[in-house]
Amino acid sequence: MSAITVKLRFFASLREKLGEGSTLTLPAGSTVADARDALIARGALQAEALARARAVRAAVNQQMATEAVVLAEGDELAFFPPVTGG
Repeated sequence: MSAITVKLRFFASLREKLGEGSTLTLPAGSTVADARDALIARGALQAEALARARAVRAAVNQQMATEAVVLAEGDELAFFPPVTGG
């Protein structure tokens, strides 16, 4: 099975905990949810920051994305907390 590599970016409080970003290699056909689960599986800070109980938003190539979006080689996957304000 072939693999893809996506660029990870973290914003706001996630950046403070996890740094600006890195890369992640996944099986071809992986979704945003698969990427999040792979990061959670690493344990430590990533498991805490991206835990399923936490509200975390995602964007693929700077477009808001659901967890069902299928990733492609070279995509930029960003995670960030929900934005609030008024």
